[in-house]
Amino acid sequence: MLFGTQRINAQGHLEIGGCDAVELAREFGTPLYVLDEDALREACRAYKQSFSQRLEAVEICYAGKALLTTAICRVVEQEGLGLDVASAGELYTALQAGFPTARIKMHGNFKSDLEIRMALESGVGRIVIDSISEIDRLARAAGDLGRQAEVLIRVTPGIKVQTHSYIATGHLDTKFGLSMASSVAMDAVQRCLQSPQISLKGIHCHIGSQIFGLDSFARATELMVEFMAKVRDVHQVELAELDMGGGLGIAYTSEDTPPTTEEFAEVIADALLALSLIHI
Repeated sequence: MLFGTQRINAQGHLEIGGCDAVELAREFGTPLYVLDEDALREACRAYKQSFSQRLEAVEICYAGKALLTTAICRVVEQEGLGLDVASAGELYTALQAGFPTARIKMHGNFKSDLEIRMALESGVGRIVIDSISEIDRLARAAGDLGRQAEVLIRVTPGIKVQTHSYIATGHLDTKFGLSMASSVAMDAVQRCLQSPQISLKGIHCHIGSQIFGLDSFARATELMVEFMAKVRDVHQVELAELDMGGGLGIAYTSEDTPPTTEEFAEVIADALLALSLIHI
């Protein structure tokens, strides 16, 4: 399946942006990574359009872990997306590209003190908390800098998805996030609310990558909204932000038939709109 400017030319070679891939390999050697800028921009616009026509307030973020260079940062910024970074290196790349820090979310399941401080000093829009211990370390660092950290809490909704076990991240025994099935996630909420150095804005989940079954996203959305309703009932706090993460599958082979961005957006938007009538 070809996207953007990709095509098969008269010589039977893959062509990207008018450049013959065989000739590129001869000139630059292999392995060689060639990115089709048009295809990247098309994908950014498809996600924005699919969600914005269904939901009033929505932000689409590009996951830096997929591939991050300063050029990609600039494309993502120009297309109006936010940026998800998960390491000091990714954050450094974004800063070197001049990416607006308010549109950066800092993830990472074992952030070092250096990464926490770097995120605070650069003024990223959100820091996504991944463990109980991180709350205390973040609060101390924010206090030392005289700042308040605006955060999301990453929770695991207990969703087992149909994907490779190495890229499934939302099940109960994952190393990522705080479990909703126990008291840990609610304990994290309470700790954040009690800390003057932390401003809790919402919750985040990521159920996995290369997912073809949209039912998993619908169920995750339902569980996240239920958890937000529980936070409201227990702590009398309305969390304003829900960050639904997970990787929509792509076609690696001709037999793969991944959902479209339209179908993906429809499932999540329908679940949110239906649940809001019940819970909010």
